[in-house]
Amino acid sequence: MTTAHHAPGGSRPGGRTARTREAVLTAVLKELGRGGFAALTMEKVAQRSGIHVATLYRRWRCTEGLVCELLTDLSSDVPLPDTGTLPGDLRALARSISAFYGDARMCRLIEAVVSAAARDPQAATVLRSFFGERLVLAGRMVQRAVERGELPADTDPEQVMSALGAPFYYRILIARRPVDQDLAESTAIAVWAAARAGAYASKGNSSNSSNNNSSNKTSSKTSSNSGNNKTNWRSNSKTPATSPTKTDGAD
Repeated sequence: MTTAHHAPGGSRPGGRTARTREAVLTAVLKELGRGGFAALTMEKVAQRSGIHVATLYRRWRCTEGLVCELLTDLSSDVPLPDTGTLPGDLRALARSISAFYGDARMCRLIEAVVSAAARDPQAATVLRSFFGERLVLAGRMVQRAVERGELPADTDPEQVMSALGAPFYYRILIARRPVDQDLAESTAIAVWAAARAGAYASKGNSSNSSNNNSSNKTSSKTSSNSGNNKTNWRSNSKTPATSPTKTDGAD
């Protein structure tokens, strides 16, 4: 994503149809910024865009259709980071998400689309498709990381990218608070650490991984019991192997 947003529909050349689309989507964005989704009507969009209301109903059917197309249009600005490392890619994408939703109009837009999806099956389908496509696209970053040896081979790209996006949508839709670069930074760091630790293993390999871990534990336990009991106790003790020593005069 970029911090500067093109006029909705404006990046797509074309004739009368393209101009109509641009005018309508620009009007939708302005109306959302003015009164939110609750105040959005086809008549207001028609008046602001200069496009006959019958055209709006024929092409978009309802306000839900308008906001879904607007979200799809604006998100086309999203570039896929390729910094050479997954931590760098995660940080870059998280910062872009934060910048995108730093615009209050974009927050109102995602609120409108989620609200529309709750009421309209077609809007719900559009929303699922929208996020599904973007998870696949962003998942390429994870695939590259696996190929570079940064992550376990069974890492699920969709799980990683879902984890990256979730804190932002929680902040916007549930906590109702603004997103910022601090959220972007902490989210990128947390997702990288979890991915590197194997937290996002694909479900198809989770049972095998569990069986392998169980076998390793059994083997380790057998080996430990045959060794020195004192050493075994120390390795399992909750007391750290090296404890900080209080120096003279310390508080």
